[in-house]
Amino acid sequence: MAKKRILSGMRPTGNLHLGNLHGALKNWIELQNSGDYECFYFIADWHALTSEYNNTDMIREYILNMSIDWLSVGLDQEKSTLFIQSRIKEHAELFVILSMITPLPWLERNPTYKEMKEELSGKDLSTFGFLGYPVLQAADIIMYKAYGVPVGVDQLPHVELTREIARRFNFLYREIFPIPVPLLAEVPKLLGIDGRKMSKSYNNAIYISDRGDELRAKIEAMFTDPQRMRKKDPGRPELCNVFTFHQIYSPAEFVGEVSAECKRAGIGCTDCKRRLADRIIEGLRPIHERQDYFRKHIDEVKGIIEDGNVRAAGEAHVTMEEVRAAIKI
Repeated sequence: MAKKRILSGMRPTGNLHLGNLHGALKNWIELQNSGDYECFYFIADWHALTSEYNNTDMIREYILNMSIDWLSVGLDQEKSTLFIQSRIKEHAELFVILSMITPLPWLERNPTYKEMKEELSGKDLSTFGFLGYPVLQAADIIMYKAYGVPVGVDQLPHVELTREIARRFNFLYREIFPIPVPLLAEVPKLLGIDGRKMSKSYNNAIYISDRGDELRAKIEAMFTDPQRMRKKDPGRPELCNVFTFHQIYSPAEFVGEVSAECKRAGIGCTDCKRRLADRIIEGLRPIHERQDYFRKHIDEVKGIIEDGNVRAAGEAHVTMEEVRAAIKI
């Protein structure tokens, strides 16, 4: 039986952080290692232009850093096709075709469009590319006839729009594209060190590449239970972001101990953060070791991605032959 195909991507707009690791990459690795899926994961550099069109100097560096991070956390080129979006020119061609059939109101009512404009309020996002990026996203997905798209809850509107665009193409021309389904995973809600959503744009992220004193300093600065002003005040671990990280990086027995001690004011926030820093440093050590290896073997990294580009291009070529025949161009 043929494996079901999975497609997902990330924008190279900065270094990857722990929110990316636990919110997406861990899920990608589980899907890859399950043996049930044929996984395609791409670096969405054209999508990076939607918000960084006037600041492109670092994109190539971010692409390389993302490639290294992907390989370091466990994405495997033998099990997954890892590629760069802009190297597959068919994505742009399918985007143009889909943009001709996508009603404008579908884009204007996309809730993520408004949310991202608010989150990135310091940027001028009144562009066609920003409004229309869900169409490019749809092209990315249906190009590979993906069965499923691993996403968080906030990305569900994008998958639904992709489903509508695929249905519209199939209705207008010929049934070529499967209708992809969202693959939701339970992921921990990791906040940034200031208590807001972890984000590069908020400058509150703990990066996968952070180490040593830099990592400890960020953890020491993390917000905790706002009602616990002094060590003698009982805490509420269920409301504390530091405790959320303990649930990921600390052994279950220790997590239970921290919870009990926090509630009875038996442990202070400073000590709790110090212990968390030790756990995170130990948890990231294997990743950092692989990062060091790949940074010394850049040609190997580029070769892995180029191999993925070739594989993805072969699939995209076949799809676009079908699309051109369907629309009679």
